[in-house]
Amino acid sequence: MLVFSIIASALAPGLALLTYFYLKDRYEQEPLMMVIKVFLLGFLIVIPVLIFQRGLDIGLGENPYIQSFVIASFVEEFLKWFVLYHMIYNHTEFDEPYDGIVYAVAISLGFATIENVMYAWYSHASIGIMFIRALLPVSGHAMFGVIMGYYMGRARFSTGIKAKRYLVYSLVLPWFWHGVYDFILSTMTQYWIWFIVPLMTFLWYGGMGKVYRANNRSPFRFIKREEKINT
Repeated sequence: MLVFSIIASALAPGLALLTYFYLKDRYEQEPLMMVIKVFLLGFLIVIPVLIFQRGLDIGLGENPYIQSFVIASFVEEFLKWFVLYHMIYNHTEFDEPYDGIVYAVAISLGFATIENVMYAWYSHASIGIMFIRALLPVSGHAMFGVIMGYYMGRARFSTGIKAKRYLVYSLVLPWFWHGVYDFILSTMTQYWIWFIVPLMTFLWYGGMGKVYRANNRSPFRFIKREEKINT
């Protein structure tokens, strides 16, 4: 029974956050099965992530900057970005800027959820530890997904050099903030909470601003407005 409770506590945060960001789409919600498929893709990329990270860990050593900004954050964010770009970016269902956030959060939370389940299973973590993980790594992956998806959405509906610039942002910015997050946790063993709480507050504040701005750029908002006027 205890094992079931711990596994449930590992699954719940990712599913709850995915539901939250899915419902934040004010104008044209994505097909639920499409979002679930992308969420499950997040499960699958854990395998290449572990392979690459293991190889880099053997080859590059234990420097905290390399561990945080290359082995952890770059590998994870690049593979999420790569899958999104090649499978979602040109998909017909990607028809408004907020869709980028939905799909990037879905793949990020899929990855975070299976990572959380593996941690719970192999470490026999307590409910208290799993609650902290819900507030930090799972929530953090959601915010990195918001950043990635926001700029991928901007790129999708821009042209020329602006589109390319936003695509670069969609990889570089989540990579950077993920690296900062990992660096704090790996090097500031005694005082990490004094840095991680302001960081998470900043990421959530900025992330919710991006959610608002992405929704406001939806081409469907005019259709909804006309429907309200006509009714």
